[in-house]
Amino acid sequence: MVPPRGTLPQGTAKVRAVRAMFDTVAPRYDLVNRLMTFGLDRRWRRATVGALALHPGARVLDLGCGTGDLCDECRAALYAPVGVDLSLGMLRHAHGGAPLVQGDALCLPFPSASFHGAVSGFALRNFAALPPLFAELARVLRPGGRVALLDVATPTNPLMRAGHRVWFEHAVPRIGGALSDRAAYRYLPASVAYLPPAPDMLGELQSAGFERAQRRPLSGGITQLITATRETP
Repeated sequence: MVPPRGTLPQGTAKVRAVRAMFDTVAPRYDLVNRLMTFGLDRRWRRATVGALALHPGARVLDLGCGTGDLCDECRAALYAPVGVDLSLGMLRHAHGGAPLVQGDALCLPFPSASFHGAVSGFALRNFAALPPLFAELARVLRPGGRVALLDVATPTNPLMRAGHRVWFEHAVPRIGGALSDRAAYRYLPASVAYLPPAPDMLGELQSAGFERAQRRPLSGGITQLITATRETP
């Protein structure tokens, strides 16, 4: 049974727990990702980068970049990615050659208006809070810049929802526990409780200075893609 939100760490305790967890799972993170998504994570990341629709050479920030999968997709799309992640362990296992920075996404070490776009892959629920994250994104993006934020979701179709629950809450922790760290992959389904309802999340983006905020379900609703555009003066 997935623990309720009240049992999950909050604030600075969450930051410490997330950093330690990803340091631990870093060596086999890519392998477990491929297995537990049947390779669909690659398709979702391509859709995420494709949703930016920026010009070649655009500078794109990858928040919670992990081992660099989204950075690789950005490079394939002829963008210039920069990755930032809280976990030094994940950055040490990164691939692809994009510039990487260890840092907190709620206090980004970049000048204002320094990026044309930003992406994240399955990271929203791992940040300490979303409103300050969206405010930082608004700060570092140029007017007209795009964000594409990928994360897990719960299908609305009852049959899909039931099957997804069995897989996500029972099979995934077993796979992760066998190949990596059981506690980390028990946290994964539990951490969905951190995500606010889609209308609230879109509203938080708009309050932070974004427009045309939209949500698109992927693969029957087991994941979601949140997109928005930085307001222009």
